[in-house]
Amino acid sequence: MASKQQMKPEVPNESDDFTIIDLDDPKESNDTEVPMFERHVEAMLEEIDRMEEVEMEDIAEGPFLDIDNGDKKNPLAVVEYIDDLYKFYRKAECTGCVPPNYMAQQHDINEKMRAILIDWLIEVHYKFELMEETLYLTVNVIDRFLTVHQVVRKKLQLVGITAMLLACKYEEVSVPVVEDLILISDKAYSRKEVLDMEKLMINTLQFNLSSPTPYVFMRRFLKAAQSNKKLELLSFFMIELCLVEYEMLKFPPSLLAAAAIFTAQCTIGGLKHWSKTCEWYTNYKEEQLVDCSRMMVTFHQKAGTGKLTGVQRKYCTSKYGYAAKTEPATFLLEAKS
Repeated sequence: MASKQQMKPEVPNESDDFTIIDLDDPKESNDTEVPMFERHVEAMLEEIDRMEEVEMEDIAEGPFLDIDNGDKKNPLAVVEYIDDLYKFYRKAECTGCVPPNYMAQQHDINEKMRAILIDWLIEVHYKFELMEETLYLTVNVIDRFLTVHQVVRKKLQLVGITAMLLACKYEEVSVPVVEDLILISDKAYSRKEVLDMEKLMINTLQFNLSSPTPYVFMRRFLKAAQSNKKLELLSFFMIELCLVEYEMLKFPPSLLAAAAIFTAQCTIGGLKHWSKTCEWYTNYKEEQLVDCSRMMVTFHQKAGTGKLTGVQRKYCTSKYGYAAKTEPATFLLEAKS
């Protein structure tokens, strides 16, 4: 469909062979009659407006909302491709998933050490004021690397800061310098050690940093949930709690994102709520989410009670809407049969 706003044509050189039609010239136009091309354009625009009205009527009567309808004139929303993009993400997410028991292959580290590392990295991420997607990619890189490479415990923190460095290079505009990462790790490693680990990790992952993380699905699913800021922050609180928990690796990123939003909606509303629109765009029914959601509620209950309190402290700030202070949706646990 042609755009209603056309690009300004380039001004040709004087030497070019061309003819200019002056629409103000009485020889070329008739003041008493609307030019034919103008009538065609007006008719076309009227038809476009009429079609958009019909589309809105169809949406209102359907079982789910067209969440992209308001973005059709926004080129950054890529409405023409968005459904295909997320179909691709759903197919590709399995490539970024790791075996949920991969830690059994590690001889010197365990899931508790992983939890300590990621909880610390969440605080580092917050301190450096990095983009949200950087955190999710950092965790993804760590797990994928540990799946295929043996690491001794004294090098685990090195793996963590190097994974964050790689994620920053992929996601950020301004990347923290190596010296900052060394400083934040209490100078436990040298610059050479970080760069050597970076080379090892990126080659082990075969330069593949494009795996869909839960963040990719969160943005789309929150739009389907017609979220406000409160729901958004609480949803991210839920899913960041899951980043620390090794047992949550058994769930694919898309399900984690959907379950986080479902749990947040239940927490705010005090009852189960999963609309047809959410079901349509996530491809998950409520019954597919409840097991994961109940685990999130238990994490919410114990948040801030143990030694790993990075997520709790982060979401107890005004910047994150004091989301961590919300009462857990314990009724979801009571409903378990």
